[in-house]
Amino acid sequence: MPPSPSRVPPHHLPAAPPRHALPWGIALLLVSLLAALLLRVVERPFFQGLDDWWEASVNSSSAGGDGGFALVLDRLGGPIGTVLPLALIGVLCVYGRWRSALFVLASSVAATVVVVLPLKELADRPRPPHPWVLVNEGAYPSGQVFSAVTLVVAAGLVVFPPRARRWWRAVGAVYVLAMMGSRTWLHAQWLSDTVAGALLGAGTCLVLWRLFAPLLRTEAERMASDSLWL
Repeated sequence: MPPSPSRVPPHHLPAAPPRHALPWGIALLLVSLLAALLLRVVERPFFQGLDDWWEASVNSSSAGGDGGFALVLDRLGGPIGTVLPLALIGVLCVYGRWRSALFVLASSVAATVVVVLPLKELADRPRPPHPWVLVNEGAYPSGQVFSAVTLVVAAGLVVFPPRARRWWRAVGAVYVLAMMGSRTWLHAQWLSDTVAGALLGAGTCLVLWRLFAPLLRTEAERMASDSLWL
């Protein structure tokens, strides 16, 4: 018989979702969707001026640079990057934490297909001219930034205890910002594409976090009572 909720520590692992996770997540998803619709129907959206300015700044600052670190992030955010969430899922399953593994699978793997690819088709936004790396069609939203955000958030929720989450948030923020910068440095995406990828990733995680809350709470109760395998 599962232990009572009183057995769950106030700051347990996996972490409990914030009170307004669902409405905030839906709001972020709607903002991303509206921007995709705008890109579909308007040839030059209101934020294109900012994108052009940023692109010009990147062009001037990247002159003569080899972009080695950006290329590393490009490989990490591409197909190779799928190894990271899959490895995390495998480790969680080994330790009997299949509920957390399902959450990571849904947020870091399945959501890319269900959320990002349809929005790319809807927006149908051309890439910046002369990208430095091989890219497919559809700049909006950034799938690599989306994957970076979802992996950072999911890992923070199911792996790190409360005290460690503080530094993990800082490390994760640096990683996401670096990924956003690398996509524009490589002329693979516009600045707004990377912002949309970050917002979309955060919104997806918030919604799934709330939907998976009962399963994650059950896992937390079992972990607190050392009955995870029962």
